[in-house]
Amino acid sequence: MTANLLALKLQSFARLSDVDQLWLKEALGQSRQVAAHADLVDQGQDPHAVNVILDGWACRSRLLADGRRQIVALMLPGDLCDPHIFLLDRMDHTIGALTPLTVAQIPGPAFQSLVERSASLAYAFRREGLSAIAIQREWTVSLGRRSGIERLAHLFCELYWRLAAVGLTDGGSCPFPLTQNDLADVLGQTSVHINRTLQELRSMGLVALRGRRLTIHDQTGLAELAYFDPVYLHFTQKAGQ
Repeated sequence: MTANLLALKLQSFARLSDVDQLWLKEALGQSRQVAAHADLVDQGQDPHAVNVILDGWACRSRLLADGRRQIVALMLPGDLCDPHIFLLDRMDHTIGALTPLTVAQIPGPAFQSLVERSASLAYAFRREGLSAIAIQREWTVSLGRRSGIERLAHLFCELYWRLAAVGLTDGGSCPFPLTQNDLADVLGQTSVHINRTLQELRSMGLVALRGRRLTIHDQTGLAELAYFDPVYLHFTQKAGQ
């Protein structure tokens, strides 16, 4: 299953042939394990290859001099850690493991060969990159304009749709290994505030969070509360279909 997650993710953006999927699998090469809380790519490092998350959750983050962390993106199973990152000379942020990871790499030359050989893969990679930028814009809107409860509700909706795109949801539930400290670093709040907001969402009958699993009891109600419209994800098919 994990070896196919990148293909599933890309097929949310474009139809891939069997040959496309074979080339993609060959380009990935051997996978490796990364321990939870370890850095996958350090700030300042030369990003010579595209990292692909096959299993587990990772994040992009910036750490201030006094130790405060801001998570600026979450990478889920099937996600690319930026398809064009190898064009940079130095990383301007850190990519770290939030959970144990299974990771593969596509070296820069191999990635360039893929997009030259297949117009479908080139289109899917471009569309995936545009989706990632759109997610970043939506996070900026959340930090700037959404209230605390709207921010958390929106994040829950987004992550559910992204996991559904690669077949990792079950009915109204999905894996959710983030801690309250992680959520605080994503949403620019304190863990105490996150705890209160979670309790409020539970009391409204919208969600339950237990055993590292999120259950959304009322997807329409949660989306309305968050002003969530999945169009910004730019999937070519509805999540879960």
